[in-house]
Amino acid sequence: MPAPTSPSTSLPTSPPASPADLFRHSLRLLLAKDIPARVDLWAEDGVAEFPFAPDGWPRRLEGKEAVAAYMRHYPDHIDLHDFPDLHIHRTDDPHTVVAEMRGVGRLVQTDAPFDMTYIVVMTERDGRIVSYRDYWNPLAVQVPGADFAGSRR
Repeated sequence: MPAPTSPSTSLPTSPPASPADLFRHSLRLLLAKDIPARVDLWAEDGVAEFPFAPDGWPRRLEGKEAVAAYMRHYPDHIDLHDFPDLHIHRTDDPHTVVAEMRGVGRLVQTDAPFDMTYIVVMTERDGRIVSYRDYWNPLAVQVPGADFAGSRR
């Protein structure tokens, strides 16, 4: 298993050079709560999928605008502090990586701890995210304060 990698807090000024760099950069932007810059990493026709999303939560977002709408209120609900245990794996496709990670922080509404494990399969094209399959635990959104997607609004 590869050594853990960190998203690091310094933001590069040049475009990411590899899918792994692009993924790490997207995490840095999420930690910085810079949602517009994170959305700018997406291709116009990019697709986000959440295969384990519970009823009432989106399972597929098509296009950059749909991703922007989904992510818009994320920092108002989940205050991420770190992505420990980040492992990024290359695949046979040079444009695709698989990431294993934890996101830790707190739920803004309740100040309760947030700790979720994820597996993400991300594909890039021309330095932009074109596919992002996020396998997260749907039980974690059943706690008050975790509903950033507005499924219960």
